[in-house]
Amino acid sequence: MPTILLTDPIDPGETDRLFKAGAIRRLSGDTAAELEDAVRAADVVIVRRQLPSGILASCPRLLGLVRHGVGLDFIPVDEASALGIAVTNTPDVNALSVAEHAVGLMLAAWRGIARSDREVRAGNWSAMRALAPLNRELSGSQLGIVGFGAIGQEVARICHFGFGMTITVARRSRSQDLDWVAFRSLEEVIRTSDVLVVACPLTEETTGLIDGRLIAMMRDGVLIVNVARGAIIDEASLSEAVARKRIMAALDVFAKQPLPPNDPLTELEGIVLSPHVAGITRESMARMSRTAVDDTLRILRGERPRHLVNAHAWHQIRERWTKFRT
Repeated sequence: MPTILLTDPIDPGETDRLFKAGAIRRLSGDTAAELEDAVRAADVVIVRRQLPSGILASCPRLLGLVRHGVGLDFIPVDEASALGIAVTNTPDVNALSVAEHAVGLMLAAWRGIARSDREVRAGNWSAMRALAPLNRELSGSQLGIVGFGAIGQEVARICHFGFGMTITVARRSRSQDLDWVAFRSLEEVIRTSDVLVVACPLTEETTGLIDGRLIAMMRDGVLIVNVARGAIIDEASLSEAVARKRIMAALDVFAKQPLPPNDPLTELEGIVLSPHVAGITRESMARMSRTAVDDTLRILRGERPRHLVNAHAWHQIRERWTKFRT
């Protein structure tokens, strides 16, 4: 029977579907050695954590890497393509969950909700009441979005139609303005936003994209919300600006994860932190798992996956699959 590796748990009902197709292996720890050994022994890997680079050449039976999620930075896609290993993901299925979390971070930061919870528990009711006039409303403010894929579009829809926010968007490909969205240069979006949501993929071009130069262009009091990848923002420049109380931040992702307890970000009052959970809800996990399992089963049947990322390598993938099955 083929071996299917789950780097991390998926929806239990969808796991049950996999038992009919092969032997399921789950990691028992977090060591790199265990992960590498498990990947080498697998026919298909459902990926929820970073895979080590350079390992795929020593995985002769591996047919596919199925990303349980959207971002592909966990998978060495070029390496997989060169070897004829299929790579898939689960596009769009968690966009609403991420967008809702982004809005929740906005409210937690600008309305002081996260801090109020801590202070009320500590008995500082009156102090937080005194600070309440400093809180801000989302309604009527200018929202800038970096990246306008499924997540960026959901954020824009919720914020415009739910809060009456004005929307400007920076994206790689220029688009015609919608009636309620204006597409502008990155610099213009940075300069004019009251709230800036980072929702673009992590690529070579976007690594360090929001750097000290752009942060210096931002309005005083701007709130930066990152639900994309931590490495897109220069965290040192961000921390400095927050420490000077010039900007605020609400972050679900970080350059180093898990975020170390002694990281400078944890010491700053003007930041709301969450542990990379924006896309994880009961509903989104079920949708991601269903999509991932569907394509896993297609791969094991020798069928083209529905969400094949490296479609340009389909010829090499078919050759590898044919060789493996003969």
